[in-house]
Amino acid sequence: MTRARWAIGLSLLLSTVCFASSRVECDKVPSKFVPPSVHYCALLPDGFPASSGTAHSAAKPYAALYLLHGLGQDDESIFKQGIWNLVDDLREEKQIGDFVIITPFAGRSFYVNSKDGKIRYEDFFLQEFIPAMEKKYHLERSRKGRVISGISMGGYGALRLAFKHPEMFAAVSAHSAALIEELPKGAGDSSVSTMIGTAFGRPLDNDYWKRQSPFAYAKTADLKGLKIYFDCGDRDYFGFDAGARALDKLLTARKVPHEFHIYPGGHDVQYFSEHLPQSLEFDSKALGK
Repeated sequence: MTRARWAIGLSLLLSTVCFASSRVECDKVPSKFVPPSVHYCALLPDGFPASSGTAHSAAKPYAALYLLHGLGQDDESIFKQGIWNLVDDLREEKQIGDFVIITPFAGRSFYVNSKDGKIRYEDFFLQEFIPAMEKKYHLERSRKGRVISGISMGGYGALRLAFKHPEMFAAVSAHSAALIEELPKGAGDSSVSTMIGTAFGRPLDNDYWKRQSPFAYAKTADLKGLKIYFDCGDRDYFGFDAGARALDKLLTARKVPHEFHIYPGGHDVQYFSEHLPQSLEFDSKALGK
């Protein structure tokens, strides 16, 4: 596996860019929940029809992985870091199958409906974005054809959405998810609030944070049939490894099957690049690929 290529940084200068066997297509979806529209990029596998959404309506639907980006990133970030090469390598080695990988832009939304109701990202993702993607890319329109994954803030979003709506996804995976059971005292008046943004109120509302947390849903949701994977570095400089251990403890106490790992490493591109293959292989298997 030539995984060093993952670290290559290239710019997406065109709406559709071809690399190796896969190609990246970027566009936007109009939204009433996150107006006026939300940008996204999709990594389409080798053999995907050139005219997406038109020439392949009779073909077998594709499965989809919704891959959520981290804080300070955008819909192009993961592809700029060379994920297409990693995916092509894994496919060549028969470690994963063919499915569409889609990354929507989320800003600092944490993939939740904001406390003030101005940015309803969860509603956008479930009611507008997924249906739009399924129509445009002729995707499987059932749980068995959808998985969700994420990095950092995106890991938070993936776990939360999957735990809250387990009927929607066959599997969820996360790397270094932004898991914090209890915000530090005074977080609403500190740099933490500035970093997180306004999704949880301004100043940051600790009660709203707790109600929206993946932990809140993991405690009570019926997670039967949902395949779960998450990992974190043992030197995560945000301390998300403590949150990951707490989630592992919670799921274990509830006897919810899951795969969890603490690996050597921090909260950086090097860590993510080393362990993204694990989640891609996990998600591919969950899709039956």
